[in-house]
Amino acid sequence: MKLLDQVHEACVTKHYSPRTEESYAGWVERFVRFHRDTVGKWIHPQDMTAAHVESFLTYLAVSRHVAASTQNQALNALRLLVLRRRQQRNR
Repeated sequence: MKLLDQVHEACVTKHYSPRTEESYAGWVERFVRFHRDTVGKWIHPQDMTAAHVESFLTYLAVSRHVAASTQNQALNALRLLVLRRRQQRNR
């Protein structure tokens, strides 16, 4: 299943609004693109660690000057994806 399809499925399962789903999908996409641009190649999200998440959130705060609530939204989107992947592995 494709990454953004997983985000969609997780949002539908948790009864999130379409706007939240759209926002979370955008954060997941920006996260993956950020690491592609940093490393120069695509890294599959399941191979990313907490350090990858931390570096992305630091980038948002330091370089993009986003508010804490924006960082929290990005973190929650990534957390949703990680929890979804764990659930799929345990099946």
